[in-house]
Amino acid sequence: MTDHIDDPFNPAVPAGAYDDLLTRVLPQARGQRRWEPADGPLPALFVSHGAPPTLDDPRWLADLFTWGQSLPKPRAIVVVSAHWENAPVAVSSAAAGAPLYYDYGGFHPRYYTLKYATPDATDLTRRIAGALGRGTEVHQFTDRGLDHGAFIPLMAMYPAADVPVVQLSMPSLDPQALLTLGQRLRGLREEGVLVVGSGFMTHSFAVMRDPGLAGHLEAFDQWAADALTRGDVDALSDYRAKAPGARISHPTADHFVPLLLTIGAATDPAAVTTAIERMWFGNSIRSVQIS
Repeated sequence: MTDHIDDPFNPAVPAGAYDDLLTRVLPQARGQRRWEPADGPLPALFVSHGAPPTLDDPRWLADLFTWGQSLPKPRAIVVVSAHWENAPVAVSSAAAGAPLYYDYGGFHPRYYTLKYATPDATDLTRRIAGALGRGTEVHQFTDRGLDHGAFIPLMAMYPAADVPVVQLSMPSLDPQALLTLGQRLRGLREEGVLVVGSGFMTHSFAVMRDPGLAGHLEAFDQWAADALTRGDVDALSDYRAKAPGARISHPTADHFVPLLLTIGAATDPAAVTTAIERMWFGNSIRSVQIS
């Protein structure tokens, strides 16, 4: 495996580590065993998703792929990303091969030509509407594809792009609203649908400029890990008041509240397994699954 991570923000071969991953794992990804009802409900996931530099980090890509392989291949995936807030709740295009939404700037031109052409997800949008219930308006964005909070991690987890995927908007940044949304999606897990909250366990650009802030982010990460282990939903919902370093770790709520979506979609908030646990440029990319 070629290492392209000398400088993840200026790689010698943009997305070269991702090219290496595809070369190695595509047959395995295509042959992954599909979910069956006997497997029981899939877990709900919280993924620290990264941006284009994720595709230049061999270790991060390998961790995501291994995580995806540890589960049966889902029948469909619904993602709630930090990068889409819209009320009322909306879903992205369900069309097969819908173009991606490149919601980032300043990167090499190759990152704006990436493809992740997933199958038609019309049936999934119907199932989501049914899960949300009558009286809930769900707007269909036919011209909005997956944003990077959805497609970057899924390109590594399911690189064969053979699972239907739609993105669901956050109705607000209120933790309780995301918890409630997750609860309403919970039943989809019993149908082989993978429910994914995509954010970042800590999301501070300040720490990249001032590494002296790293201790605040490490303290927040450890606090969140402990609260997750205890299934302390109240503490996690009130993280801005209760977590050390909260305002440094999350100047805005958008990258943390998808975790509440994941908790809401889970059956037992304390049934947590950590899939990825490390710091990356001062930030925690802790990613978990909850049964």
